Amino acid sequence: MADVANGVALALDGEGDTFALSALLAQDDTVALAAIRVLGADVLAPYALGGDAARGGPDGEAVRKALAAYPPTPGASDVSLWSYRGLAEASRTFLPHSGADMAAEARPGDTWLRTDPWPVLAHRASQLAALSLPGLAPALAVGLAARTEDLARGFVRAVRRRDWLQAAGVGRWLVRVPDVPDSLGLGAGLRYVRRMSGGDPRVALHTAAARRFSGGGPG
Repeated sequence: MADVANGVALALDGEGDTFALSALLAQDDTVALAAIRVLGADVLAPYALGGDAARGGPDGEAVRKALAAYPPTPGASDVSLWSYRGLAEASRTFLPHSGADMAAEARPGDTWLRTDPWPVLAHRASQLAALSLPGLAPALAVGLAARTEDLARGFVRAVRRRDWLQAAGVGRWLVRVPDVPDSLGLGAGLRYVRRMSGGDPRVALHTAAARRFSGGGPG
């Protein structure tokens, strides 16, 4: 998982060769497929920058295998269902020529977007940071945008608790929603989070994505 996260972060930072998920892992390895499911839509984040989607044939196959190998279990949490659906959606959106068929998709709930206390909301938002890519999960983006203040509180709390992964994940949503107060110092805060994380590859991925995909509002 660390290798894939580092590869995605480097691609988003504009370093290294042309990105290919399939070059970072062995497609038939069960651990590699599990890494794709854990990282979710972020495994295809470099494709959101544009470019030749025809390159993504092997990557689309890797995603199909991961979705087939690790579907949500009965009674799975909304976070798990959102993540699964987001990975399928990313494949269709960013690799339109991959031939992916994701017909059987989970239907996650969204009541928590309106009812969760802010600490719980921030935690769930950070777990779903991979869905903050352009064009993915518009309902989720709109719901979180309506709670910008709560996300900001969650970001500050995560930094104070030195929970760098949660801070980076919440920060990804904040860079894309309106009305974030300047007093939050979000840009400097995300740079601080990356520096203090000690090279955590998932923090590096989140902060690189925050720089690349900031602004634009929900959806």
